Amino acid sequence: MDQFLAQIFAVIQQIPFGCVTTYGEVAKMAGYPGYARHVGKALGNLPEGSKLPWFRVINSQGKISLKDGDMQRQRRELIAEGVEVSTCGKVSLKKYRWQP
Repeated sequence: MDQFLAQIFAVIQQIPFGCVTTYGEVAKMAGYPGYARHVGKALGNLPEGSKLPWFRVINSQGKISLKDGDMQRQRRELIAEGVEVSTCGKVSLKKYRWQP
């Protein structure tokens, strides 16, 4: 695994239960500011059954970026952790944002 992925995954692994952060914040914390899209791409390529809490990462507008069934899956995962998610996939960053 290359250094970029290792650092991205290390940051995501630290996001606490019941919290979210954005793709851009993950990139910045990992030392790659401006690489939000790369974070999304890395998460999109996770192997099936990965234990990484990928679902705690949302976009900068506080919304789930995934569509249809994938969006519903991420929404279910967040709700299971007590995060309030609207039917259209919106999360209050003010309330649930992880700020280490």
